[in-house]
Amino acid sequence: MTGPAIRPFIRADLDWLVATHHRLYAQEAGFDETFGAVARDAAQQLLDRADPRERGFVAEVAQARVGSIFSTRLDDDTGQVRLLLILPDWRGSGLAPRMLAAAEGFARAQGCTRMRLWTHESHAAACALYAREGWRRGPRCPVHNYGQDLVEVRWDKDLAEIALPD
Repeated sequence: MTGPAIRPFIRADLDWLVATHHRLYAQEAGFDETFGAVARDAAQQLLDRADPRERGFVAEVAQARVGSIFSTRLDDDTGQVRLLLILPDWRGSGLAPRMLAAAEGFARAQGCTRMRLWTHESHAAACALYAREGWRRGPRCPVHNYGQDLVEVRWDKDLAEIALPD
């Protein structure tokens, strides 16, 4: 199996991104329809702002989308990972670390010295990925999101600590 190509997110990806996030999070986590709206808002903001310091990425195999991730900004020094999604058939393939590395590399190239993301403690595979990839678990907070009682977890990564290849 050939590894997916990772390319920039474009407007034509918007409906796929929203529908896929909504469908998978509803099936796998019981999230209600508000999650699809959050995905649409995040993606639409990225497209509308057209900030060159922010970029979405889509993983694709034979023109079929199989994953997404966004690298956005919290402030001048801090990037934010959003909308990481890998289709079930591609989980465990090494695609998620590649997507995360693409977002981190882009943020570093745009001058970010650190990155942050939020997820839910119930997303055990995602939390394990972040820990493996050098992210530090931060504060936890009980929340009621997407029709569920959840525990939100912040993850941080210092990009300045990363040694770049020569």
